[in-house]
Amino acid sequence: MATETHAAAGTAADAAHGAASAPGMPQLDFSTWGNQIFWLSITLVVIYFVLSRIALPRIGAVLSERQGTIMKDIAAAEDLKAKAIEAEKAYDKALADARAEANRIAGEARAAIQADLDVAIAKADTEIAAKTAEGEKAIAAIRASAVESVAAVANDTAEAIVASMGGKADAKAIAAAVTARMKG
Repeated sequence: MATETHAAAGTAADAAHGAASAPGMPQLDFSTWGNQIFWLSITLVVIYFVLSRIALPRIGAVLSERQGTIMKDIAAAEDLKAKAIEAEKAYDKALADARAEANRIAGEARAAIQADLDVAIAKADTEIAAKTAEGEKAIAAIRASAVESVAAVANDTAEAIVASMGGKADAKAIAAAVTARMKG
């Protein structure tokens, strides 16, 4: 058994010694650095050619296309802005013209209404003056007939008073007395 123990101990020592002399990471093993540098160089060259010939030109094309689209959109926006400003100026001018036209039409309507009103007022004034003149004539006629009626009543009353007092009245004398008294 002692031999077995020595043998087992020897195997364990050999394993420990072998583990210490074996390289840890393959990238750090100096014996494979030549291969690693060769494949690294080839990989970098392949990546360079793939990027420079395929990927970067496509990316550049997309960027230039995007830049062109942006520039076109900016130019279109400026063009639309200019058109909007022109449309606003045209709208303002049309609005000002419409207001001026509305004011002109309103002025003409006011003038026409005022002319019609002046004609109607003149016609009403003429009618009123005619009716006033007719009324004054009627009043004058009524006044004249009233004066004549008063004179006739005064003559009749004076004649009746004189007759009731026992005298005989002269119609000419009574008329002259009543006329004199009515004149003032």
